[in-house]
Amino acid sequence: MTKHTRVLALGATAILFAACSGATATPAPTTAPTAAPASQATVSQAPASEPASQAPASAAPTPAAVKLQLQWTPQAQFAGYFAADKQGYYAAEGLAVTMLPGGGTIVPQQVGSAPDGPEFTISWVPKVLEAREAGSDLIDIAQVFQRSGTLTVTWKDSGLDDLCKLAGKKVGAWGYGNEFEETVGLLNNCGLTPGLENGGDPKTQYQQVTQNFDMVAFLKHEIDAAEAMQYNEYAQVLEAENPNTGDLYKPEDMNVFDWDDYRASMLQDALFVREAWLKQPGNRDIAVRFVRASLKGWIYCRDNPADCVQATTESGSQLGAGHQAWMMNEVNALVWPSPEGVGMMDPIAWNQTVQVAKGGKVIKSDPPTSAYDTSIVTEALAGIEGDAKGASYTKATVPVTPGGN
Repeated sequence: MTKHTRVLALGATAILFAACSGATATPAPTTAPTAAPASQATVSQAPASEPASQAPASAAPTPAAVKLQLQWTPQAQFAGYFAADKQGYYAAEGLAVTMLPGGGTIVPQQVGSAPDGPEFTISWVPKVLEAREAGSDLIDIAQVFQRSGTLTVTWKDSGLDDLCKLAGKKVGAWGYGNEFEETVGLLNNCGLTPGLENGGDPKTQYQQVTQNFDMVAFLKHEIDAAEAMQYNEYAQVLEAENPNTGDLYKPEDMNVFDWDDYRASMLQDALFVREAWLKQPGNRDIAVRFVRASLKGWIYCRDNPADCVQATTESGSQLGAGHQAWMMNEVNALVWPSPEGVGMMDPIAWNQTVQVAKGGKVIKSDPPTSAYDTSIVTEALAGIEGDAKGASYTKATVPVTPGGN
């Protein structure tokens, strides 16, 4: 079967690590593998005041110290939370927030599921659904990203302009749950499965190659297709020099497959809490205050993206300014518009996520209705003045910078 290929004519920027050299930068991955203690990245200070039960609305909120587990290292993917800190939104809610960076040894949904884990966790929905079947009690209380940012890319001159042509090819995938959309999408749309390297059928199988959290293997033509986040790894290619021309690569050099076009996309960054923690006295109020402040941060980043790039840098990001600007622009487009209000769950997108996850055997059965709770974000939105839907939002054009600098 043939699906259409959408080439994203996007401006770009790149990720730059201090250890990198040459024209191609190696950016921060979007997510990670195994659970381990996280170091503290950013701490916001709550104003000191005496706790008060059932205080009137005009009274200062009861102070609380909480932790937020990030999905990865500090980058514009989390700019709304950094902005909530820098703009004083957390402090205004009486919250002192410690942000815990993710990284190569951190699996957010595992860390967040631990009884003594952080109060709030950012993770992708299908990863948490999988964790719930293994015993986690994490609940989605704010669906910040309204749409997926996962792509699969091939080189235009390879002739791989149809996903089904990946039979018999080397297909890069990150693993650790990041590969779900690609694996399920190839199965559902083309009947293709991994396993070619184990004596599989080249007509119905492909070799799934563990891809590093960068595009080096793709740029070296070591793999035929690569997984890329629209706000991160895709830009790495555009920021790299084409050795045949001496210029940067262009969108037209690639075939870009957006999994949303193939009904294989699943919901990604959301805020999760443990159900057991939420049931403890006073914690629901803390959750409402935290969500309200965080959503204000995302509204601020929609309207002030340059400020949020700076806030991200001040929060510990080591990425190039150009790449951060690209990422901020693309992440905003995943959050906005939010038709029912930022952070509100779209039931259609939730149901698609569940069905895709089931079809790909990520989960065995439908999660209970308690797997997400819109009451907290509903209450949080009621306390936000101004535009919380972004109906008129349009994505800006961000120029590509060599190496993302």
